[in-house]
Amino acid sequence: MGYAYYVLPDGREAGYGVNATCDHEGCSAEIDRGIAYLCGRNPGGDEFGCGDYFCDEHLFMGEPCQLCEPCLDRWIAESKEAADEA
Repeated sequence: MGYAYYVLPDGREAGYGVNATCDHEGCSAEIDRGIAYLCGRNPGGDEFGCGDYFCDEHLFMGEPCQLCEPCLDRWIAESKEAADEA
C-alpha cells in the first residue's frame, strides 16, 4: 500500500498526495493529509491522538507522538494522574 492516497474508514481522503487545510477551527493553512500532519500515530485516531490533520502551528512534537493541543493536554493530564497514583 502506498501512502500518497488512501481512504479512511470514515470516507475522508488521506495521504501526502491529498491537499487539505488544517483541521484546527479557523485555520486556513494549506497542508496535506500525510502522516507529517497527523495527530497521533494512526489515521482515523488512536489512544493518543484524534487522527485529524494540523499545520505546524497547531501540531506539537512530543511523547509519545505528535499531537494537537487538545490531545496533548489530555495526554499530559493522564500522565500526571498516572504519576500521582504511582
